[in-house]
Amino acid sequence: MASIKTAISIEKPLFEEVEALAEEMKVSRSHLFTLAARKFLQHHKNQKLLDAINAAFDDLPDPEEEKLREQMKAKYREIMMKDE
Repeated sequence: MASIKTAISIEKPLFEEVEALAEEMKVSRSHLFTLAARKFLQHHKNQKLLDAINAAFDDLPDPEEEKLREQMKAKYREIMMKDE
């Protein structure tokens, strides 16, 4: 895969932390930034998926619907018991 060179501006304390971690990990700063960007992008995708899942389940029954459902289940049990 082709690489693209880019320049970014970051605060000096953050740069120093990145520099130290890259040295500790024995990787280049570029590689460390690439790892960080990939992780951030994956986190963002996961968050979007979670938001979509939560939205799909956001329409849970309200208390009135839940009460009606419980009544229907009770009626169903009553009907089934009569047949035994």
